[in-house]
Parts: sequence; structure tokens; C-alpha cells
Amino acid sequence: MKFDNILSEVNGFGKFQIKLILIQMLSRITLPCHFLLNNFIAAVPAHRCNISTLDDGGIFRNLTLEQKLSMSIPAEQDGTLSSCQMFQQLQYQNLSGSTKNSSENIFTVQCPNGWVYDNSTFKSTLATEWDLVCSRKGLNKATATVFFIGVMFGAPLFGFLSDRFGRRPLLLVSYLSSLMFAVLSTFSTSDVMFAILRFFTGMSLAGISIISMVLSIEWFSIEHRTFSGVIISLDWTLGNLILVGIAYCVNEWRMLIVAVTSPLILSLIAWRWLPESARWLMARGRADAAHHYILQCAEMNNRSACMATITPRTLLESAETETEDKKYNLVDLFRTPNIRKLSICSGILGYGVAFTYYGITLNITGFELNLYLTQFIFAFIEMPMKIAVYFFLDKVGRRPGQIWAMLLTGLCLFINMFVAKDKWISRTVVAVLGKALSEASFTIMLLFTTELYPTVVRQNGVGYTSFVTRLGVSLSPLIMLLEDVWHLLPQVTYCAVAVLSGLVALLLPETLNTRLPEFIEDIEKPRVKSTRKKEIQ
Repeated sequence: MKFDNILSEVNGFGKFQIKLILIQMLSRITLPCHFLLNNFIAAVPAHRCNISTLDDGGIFRNLTLEQKLSMSIPAEQDGTLSSCQMFQQLQYQNLSGSTKNSSENIFTVQCPNGWVYDNSTFKSTLATEWDLVCSRKGLNKATATVFFIGVMFGAPLFGFLSDRFGRRPLLLVSYLSSLMFAVLSTFSTSDVMFAILRFFTGMSLAGISIISMVLSIEWFSIEHRTFSGVIISLDWTLGNLILVGIAYCVNEWRMLIVAVTSPLILSLIAWRWLPESARWLMARGRADAAHHYILQCAEMNNRSACMATITPRTLLESAETETEDKKYNLVDLFRTPNIRKLSICSGILGYGVAFTYYGITLNITGFELNLYLTQFIFAFIEMPMKIAVYFFLDKVGRRPGQIWAMLLTGLCLFINMFVAKDKWISRTVVAVLGKALSEASFTIMLLFTTELYPTVVRQNGVGYTSFVTRLGVSLSPLIMLLEDVWHLLPQVTYCAVAVLSGLVALLLPETLNTRLPEFIEDIEKPRVKSTRKKEIQ
């Protein structure tokens, strides 16, 4: 009897699994809040050079603000004031209303006295706090990159530790460290200090990201794994919508970080009711502990009668634990041919999915819509798309779903390259569709890769994939800086990566209705297909 048979006996989708999902929802809704937080805390409001030196009276005391600006700051081609330049010398002739000057005879300099910001939308952001604009705008983008680098390094670290010490204790470590570093980052006195603390926040949140997904899927039976993967991903959508609401009400970046992190306090309280993965315990040969949690599952799901035939001894025998003392690590992901191919392809796929998703999600300006409205539309469209994904995955499969989601995302990016910016409705519709498809590809990828790896290295595998995924996320915000080279280069890059990574998914095996592999040896031999009408042998 395999673990999947045991799980079917005690009901692989009942009150126990619902409790597991609800407990982890408290922590998982904080993930999109932090991962997409830079859309708000690093927002760059309208700004211009500070000309307060003209307010000291003297010959300028009778001039209006418009007159002072006209003689101090040059105008762009569209008539707006320059955000980064001011005249080296005051242009008194502009007071007469004649602003048509020969630009080659007028010298400008970067704002020597800092900037003045429009605070009508945001009371304060990273950009306004430390003047991360103009020549320093790359540092503003880098705050997101540093955070995702932290996630990138945290993923394999927590993956290794949770495969070694268990899912449950490492989730507690992740809750505590995420809460601590997030709160500490609000006391930052410089952009460097903030970036360092955001790095450790990202590293800590990586544990919640990968462990919660694996722990949930390991408690669901084969026929309900698709549902579990999609329902877990809805936590992201819910958190995304919550972020919009909180950000709209809290427009000061320090308080916003505290607000979106606060659900972790509830997660710490609820952790005591969180079960360990019985599948992991059995793979480690800890039959007594596995029996304890399986008994809890049976009682909560009203299947206590079946526990008469399920004892610690039968669990130990079913786990085939002749390799129970072996210590697995990341090297085992590349030791044998099939799992090596799986690891390389899933890494490329994860990189492409995340690179494209965050390329769209972290650049929500340029659609002539309110920032909050754009974020809300991007978040809201995820709900119907994920429902569609569930039915598609359950009938067609993971691999075709992954391939078509990525190829169609690339198509949307390609189309938007040729839509004029003044046609903002068309651009927004195509962008929202591309965002929905990229979210679908992310949802499929998380479930797909979790199912591909065997239990003994599942967290290592998911951690490694998450590492490569976050590498794509880390680079994604910086790609927008390439628009200074060629305005279409960022879109071309995102489009190419989406298409290529979608094609790589062709090399991965289908996992629909297949038993989760327990050991690496299961990867090196053909998988057993199951049906809902026939008991798994």
C-alpha cells in the first residue's frame, strides 16, 4: 500500500485539508503584498527641481510660482516641466512669455538643490525619501531586485532545511524571521540599510512561499491535487487585492510595510494547529509520527474506522524505507539522467515564467489609468483565469497548459509592441490579457514542478526551481532600464523569454493523475497512471 492509497482511505480531501489551507492562507496572503510592494513603496510621483532659493525675497518676491518655474526649469517637448534638469543660469527673457529659445545656447544642470514632489497620491515613498530619481532611478529599481535576490537565496536554503528537518518547524522559522526583518526595515535610515533588510525579508518569505505549497499538496490525494494547486494559488490573488486596498488607505511607505506584514502575527498563533507532512515523515522512516498525523486526518474527516488496518508498522513497510538514513541534497537533483533533465528544464521554465510575470506586474504605469485601478484590474483578472486553469488542467493536463499559457503571453507582449501609446484602451486590454495568461502560467508552474520531484528531494527541487525563478524575478525590474537603449528592447526581451521557456516545457513529462514519486528511483522508471474509477496499485 502506497501513501496515496492510505490518503484515499482517510479521505484526501476533507475538513483536515480545508483546515490546512485556511491556516496557511494567513501567511500566504502576505506574499503578493511583499512581492509586489515596490509598485507602491517605490512609486515615483511627479517631481521637479527645487527652486526654493528664489523664495528668499529680493527681486523675486513679486513673481508668481509659474514665472519662477519658467525662468528656472526647461520644458520638455510635450510642454511639461523637466523632471531632472534646470537652467544653469536664470532665463529672465522667459518672463515675457517667449520660451522659444535656442536649446544649444542654453546650458542645463541636474537639480543641485534636490527635488520637489507631488504628494497628492503618496505621502512618502522610497523615491521621495532618498531622492531615488533621475540619475539615481536605477537604485530605486534595485530595491526590488535586492529583495528578490534574497528570495532567490532563501528558496534553496529553506528547501534544503525543510527536507532535512521537516516542513512544520521551518515554517515557524520563516514566520518569525519574515516578521522581524520586515518590521526592522521600516526603521531604515538610508537606502542601503533598507536594501539589506529587504534582502533578509525576501530570504525569510521564500520559506513561506515554497514550504506551504509543498506541505499542502503532500496532504491531498491524487484526484484532488489539481484543485489544491489552484486553490492555494488563489491566496496570491486574494493577497493582491488586499494589497490594493491597504495601499490605497496607507500612503506612507513605512506604515504600508507594517500593515501588509501584520497577518503573520495570526500565522504564528495558528501554527500550533499546523500538521507536519506525513508523506515526508514516512519517507524519513518516522512511522510513529506519521501515524499520529494520519490519525488526526482520519478523525477530522470521519474516517476513524479505517485506522484499524493502518498501524506504524504498515506505514513503515509501505514507505519502502531502505534508504531512510540517506541524506539528500541539491546534488541529488543532478546525479542521475532523468532527474537531471527534469531539474534543468524546470529551472529554465521557472526562470521564464517569473521573468515574464514580474516584467508585466512590476511595470503597471503607461496605461493612462490610475495606479490603484491598474493594480486592481491586474489582480481581479487572475480569479476567472485561475478557475479556467483548474478545468483545463483537470481535463487536458499540466504540460499543454504550461506551453500554451507561455506562448500566448508572448503573443500579447508582441502585439503591444505595435500598439500606439495614445491607444491606451487597446494597450490596457492586451496587457490585462497578457497578465492573466502569465498568472495562469505561474499557477501551473508551481503545481507542475511540485508534482515532478520525489518526496525525498521535493523541497530541494522546489527550492532549486524557486532559486532560478527568483533569479528571473531579480533581473526583471532592471530590464526596464534598457528602454534608454531602445524603447522596445524591454518588451522584445520579455516576449522572447516567454516563448522560449514555453517551448522548453515540451521536454517535461505529464503529471496529470500520476502518483507523486517518493524516491529518486521512481523518477528513473516509468510513472504509474491512475484513474478515478480504478484503485491505484
